[in-house]
Amino acid sequence: MDPVGPPPSTVPAEPPAPVPLLSFQNVTKRYPDGGRERVVLKAISFNLAEGAAAGCYGAPGFGKSTLLRLAAAIESPEEGVIRFAGEDITRRTGTERARLLRGPIALLADGAWHPGPGESVLDNVAVSIGGQGVTMREAKRRALETLDAVGVGAAGAAESTASLSAQMRARAMLARALVREPRLLLVDEPAPMPSIEDHDEFCATLRRITAERGIALLVASESLSPGGVAPQMWLDANGELSTTEEQGTVVELRPHRAVASGPS
Repeated sequence: MDPVGPPPSTVPAEPPAPVPLLSFQNVTKRYPDGGRERVVLKAISFNLAEGAAAGCYGAPGFGKSTLLRLAAAIESPEEGVIRFAGEDITRRTGTERARLLRGPIALLADGAWHPGPGESVLDNVAVSIGGQGVTMREAKRRALETLDAVGVGAAGAAESTASLSAQMRARAMLARALVREPRLLLVDEPAPMPSIEDHDEFCATLRRITAERGIALLVASESLSPGGVAPQMWLDANGELSTTEEQGTVVELRPHRAVASGPS
């Protein structure tokens, strides 16, 4: 008869690692240059977790904007795979990629500001979601709420888009990106401000609101502290990536800690 003893110990299985929100795997991007091709990004690999914040630093022409345009599915790489929420967006149709940019991904770039004649700030923000099964009344309610969150407020919402200062324009653009409730916010060079104080206030707002809402943030800038986010990635003249937390061939960019509200 077998002796009776305690059951064999079992080691609980580790939970599976969460799927990165954004993943670049050996991504290369080239552009025609006369009769040749110029490599802008070369074998780029990194993972950005849900709710993480990361900065990408590089001098002009080093591929920062291209990296964000690839992440936004505006452009496609020549080599490699880009995944958003586990899905390979490089295999999606142009229509499917455009739908990403109207929903879970938002790109904030200064050149994207196109106000309508006589349009109010409130209308400019509300119209970005007015055609997505949302009534204009609800769109304006959400737009006003978002404008208030980024520091514009009701008075600023009633202003004409043509009369905005640089700081208020940047905040209106941020509200326009946030009102669609994205999971990933891409910021291409935080807008120029008339003073360092204005720039720091805008960056504090950007960091605070993405942290509060659990939005992943990727900022590309010529500044060594892009968007108030410590630069974890550097692009060099060869289109190659250096990182601060390399793990093998892929850098893992994990969620940032909550930050103090600061000025907004």
